Amino acid sequence: MKNIAVLGSTGSIGTQTLDVVRSHPELFRVRVLAANSNDELLEAQIREFCPDLAVLADESAWKRLSARYSGPVKLAGGRQAFIDAAAVDGVDTVVTAMMGFAGLEPTMKALDAGKNIALANKETLVVAGELVMKRAREQRVAILPVDSEHCALFQCLQGEKKDTVEKLLLTCSGGPFRGKSREELAGATVAQVLDHPTWTMGKKITVDSATLVNKGLEVIEAKWLYDVRYDQIQVVVHPQSIVHSMVQFRDGAVMAQLGSTDMRLPIQYALTYPERTVSGFERLDFWKMKSLTFEKPDTDTFRGLAFAYEAGQMGGSMPCVFNAANEVAVGAFLQGKIRFLDIYDIIEETMMKTECVLSPTLDELFEEDSRARRFAASLLAR
Repeated sequence: MKNIAVLGSTGSIGTQTLDVVRSHPELFRVRVLAANSNDELLEAQIREFCPDLAVLADESAWKRLSARYSGPVKLAGGRQAFIDAAAVDGVDTVVTAMMGFAGLEPTMKALDAGKNIALANKETLVVAGELVMKRAREQRVAILPVDSEHCALFQCLQGEKKDTVEKLLLTCSGGPFRGKSREELAGATVAQVLDHPTWTMGKKITVDSATLVNKGLEVIEAKWLYDVRYDQIQVVVHPQSIVHSMVQFRDGAVMAQLGSTDMRLPIQYALTYPERTVSGFERLDFWKMKSLTFEKPDTDTFRGLAFAYEAGQMGGSMPCVFNAANEVAVGAFLQGKIRFLDIYDIIEETMMKTECVLSPTLDELFEEDSRARRFAASLLAR
């Protein structure tokens, strides 16, 4: 029986994590549930899974839930309570399913407490990869990737020696606008951006998929997870989203992991590793599969990927700046304040006008994140 905490339990990854738990009650016990502000869904989760602790980061939502709920589960509210939930005694694995930069502090708290991490919050490694991996090594805990692409790479690397790896091949669906020109994207609406052809995800990550920023974040994440150079990470557009990623070895052999477009598969693998557990997930039917195609990404049109490589190669605080500018720009786009292509301009100008801090401390990264957000926000008014 593995005791888990789910941070971001009401979001897309969080709810699918609970689907996995629901399918295997003999393997998992939910000890902590933590969410941002969806008090109604969290209450339903509390009544089903009966954790020791349930937390809402939004204090107004916590007060609403506290006024309704009088059961045995301890309730807590506020940002600090959310962070502290990552270090509760008796938890083996913390699923970090929250969105964005906000996931960094709880993840570090969990590492400090000696918890294994099932990592769905890619921004944690994008912003502070060197510090996070160092802390994990010091604490002798595992960081197990939940992203489908990184879970695929992780599986392909099992039993292989690091010095035999020639290249990591990160696959990418291409999003809803694959093959479109900048001119065609000028008037892209929020509804069009959120209409992803193969995956069902949260709004922010779906926008990131459309800009290829999400794949850029995964490139930076791969650098830290697998200790490779950026020139060893190649992005390959694969519209069918069947091959989740591949590893090319020095002898020319390529190992690939294939599967259905179901996030519960990588979630379950991260939670049960090193074992493989039976599941009812959809199986691929190769008799019905018509074709698998692969393309080079268009980084001239979808500049988010190019910006990510640039930020990663600069190192220091620049990936933090890249991520902060993107989060501000995506939020503004979803609110109808800017156009789709403006996301790229805001990222580019923020990176150009922000000085890169080499070897930043954790406190300096929080400062750089705030500074980059203020600058990006100032561009929205122009």
